[in-house]
Amino acid sequence: MPQKRPPIFLYTDGSSRGNPGPGGWGVVLVCGDKRKELSGGEALTTNNRMELTAVIEGLKAIKWKNATVEVWSDSSYVVKAIEEGWLEGWIANGFRDKHNKKKKNEELWMEYVEVSKGFDLHYHWLKGHAGHPENERCDALAFAQASLYAQENKT
Repeated sequence: MPQKRPPIFLYTDGSSRGNPGPGGWGVVLVCGDKRKELSGGEALTTNNRMELTAVIEGLKAIKWKNATVEVWSDSSYVVKAIEEGWLEGWIANGFRDKHNKKKKNEELWMEYVEVSKGFDLHYHWLKGHAGHPENERCDALAFAQASLYAQENKT
């Protein structure tokens, strides 16, 4: 009988210095006694884009098929879009709101849909800047990337 794999804990955060402005994302992956950190950023972006990018990049880094992943984010935008069915509605409406205006971040949400396939995902919202060690680390990673892009834009 195959041994059951432990759950993977995916902690994420995004940051932007200005909205839009230079931004960064940070990820901490924890599985048993293994830990991995990832980060990246963009020169001109928004906080919501970086929050969602963190989840996407974290999922891309997981190589196990059918892994159980506990996603922890301080982004209400990301967690509610997935857990409360907003994303399903956006897809059904062609990413248009009730005024037929195009919603933002469609390409990122569609990338999320693709990379999320094959996982047993469970989303949890946590309060940001409340002392949670992994969330604080993600915040530091994201802020460092946003600062790096902000500095590059000054030169």
